Amino acid sequence: MVVFGRDDGSTAVEPDILRAPGGRSVSFRTGGPARASENRCAVQHSVVLIAGATASGKSALAVELAVRLGGVVINADAMQVYRELDVLTARPGPDDLARVHHLLYGHVPAHRRYSVGAWLADLGVALEEARAAGEVPVIVGGTGLYFKAATEGLVPLPPIPAAIRAGIAGRLAGEGLEALFLELSRLDPVGAGRLQRSDRTRIVRALEVLTATGRPLHVWQAEARAQPLVDPARALKLVVAVPPAELAARIARRCRQMVEAGALAEAAALAGLGLDGNLPAMKAIGVGHLAAVSRGELDLEAAL
Repeated sequence: MVVFGRDDGSTAVEPDILRAPGGRSVSFRTGGPARASENRCAVQHSVVLIAGATASGKSALAVELAVRLGGVVINADAMQVYRELDVLTARPGPDDLARVHHLLYGHVPAHRRYSVGAWLADLGVALEEARAAGEVPVIVGGTGLYFKAATEGLVPLPPIPAAIRAGIAGRLAGEGLEALFLELSRLDPVGAGRLQRSDRTRIVRALEVLTATGRPLHVWQAEARAQPLVDPARALKLVVAVPPAELAARIARRCRQMVEAGALAEAAALAGLGLDGNLPAMKAIGVGHLAAVSRGELDLEAAL
């Protein structure tokens, strides 16, 4: 089902109907006042999945649905998991947190290299917690790999030794991404052919797996996956769609709102930790540019 973003920043479900057990229809539009009969409505779907671009309004929709369905909002954004990235990732604010239960937000320190496998493990715990409490899980985010892992399962890979990770990271810093991509192309042309030459994360991951196991990542991925945590046939799947021009305007407004809310100080504080620049948290959009602004190396308008 597609959810359309409105010009005022809210969202509307089309059609505006969720069906309760027994076929009873419950109609509403997000952003409007909830009727008492809607507040604890249970749906036929065991899980709600909401995906969408930055500033599309997916988080607001998730909160509204969770409130009306008696649910819990579960994060599926790879950057919103990091404790030090609050303003810069537009994590739910105090008002939303007070309205409904939220899980998997800001629970990971920036120095940790959090993976989709780690998120999937945390998701399993969150889903059990939601079911024990009788809450409908509303999973929302913009990280497609997380949704894919939740609904299709993940291939269990052996752990990558720290020495191998460090060695490839050192080569990345010393030789550059192009050199690593060329090596991957020589050792695993099939896997390299599926990647963009600029995709640092996936190129490094492919080399790590190949070096540690002697088998290409795509061979591992072709094998049986673990049982998925979310049955896609029983999930209500929503994608928030916003016209490109309107989405660009929303993103521009959000950037300025973030600066007003303290994004500069947050970026400077993260940079001040002296963490490895290749860590996922350090690659969050805006971190590098705003940290440079805080050091006086870049003009704010140029950064925005």
